[in-house]
Amino acid sequence: MSEIIAICNQKGGVGKTTTTMNLGAYLAAFGKKVLLIDFDAQSNTTSGLGFDYKKLKKTVYNTLIFNDSLQETIYKTSVFGLHLLPASPDLIGAQVELNHFDNKEFRLAQILSSITQYYNYILIDLPPSLGVLTINGLVAANQVLIPIQAEYYALEGLSQLVTTIDLIRRNLEKDLHILGAILTLYDKRNRLDRMVAKHIRRNFPGYVFDIAIPRNISLAEAPSFGKPIIQYSPYSEGARAYRQLAKELIQKIEFSNNNFKR
Repeated sequence: MSEIIAICNQKGGVGKTTTTMNLGAYLAAFGKKVLLIDFDAQSNTTSGLGFDYKKLKKTVYNTLIFNDSLQETIYKTSVFGLHLLPASPDLIGAQVELNHFDNKEFRLAQILSSITQYYNYILIDLPPSLGVLTINGLVAANQVLIPIQAEYYALEGLSQLVTTIDLIRRNLEKDLHILGAILTLYDKRNRLDRMVAKHIRRNFPGYVFDIAIPRNISLAEAPSFGKPIIQYSPYSEGARAYRQLAKELIQKIEFSNNNFKR
């Protein structure tokens, strides 16, 4: 069965899409079968991997609302072992249309149940809000990865998200775990960044990944070329950071799973 990881933060501009794309690419490079789900109407994961949603016949919207086959809406990317369920701006309307479904919060989970055996990891790039799409993504997942920018309000946003996850656990009876938080857009030369990082690690011990994703021009440029960092600039500082994040994530999940089996 897949590890389904929702990449979530209700604040925009913290590196959710960058993390989804590049973490997924490095997991695939380590031999894992990976599906990325672009669940944001901005469709940045889709365009960042070189797809033009205007030219795609079907996207996640068609599967979500019209129950179209996933075989028709999942695409291979240029990275071996990495597949994409793309998005389009139609998802804006889906937030209203889902209200007509029974158990609307479980719609994505129901759809994914037919393919979990084919992937080691499914990563869901969620929109920067706590609407019905984000709730669907969290309910479909069994783990949550939280990108956090090293800034003053980061802890407040993290606390709000943890509260939301607790509400989903209780009200929807969902076994959802926080895999961890990852510091993004980090500049170790900046005193405020170092202070915030120290504060986050102290307040959430054991939940913050060791590696921090740096501010890096190559990471910013890569999506405009339709490539993840592993293809655009594999020796850059940003590439090294996401490679290390993928290694940490695999070790954390596989260590946890091995302990569970014992």
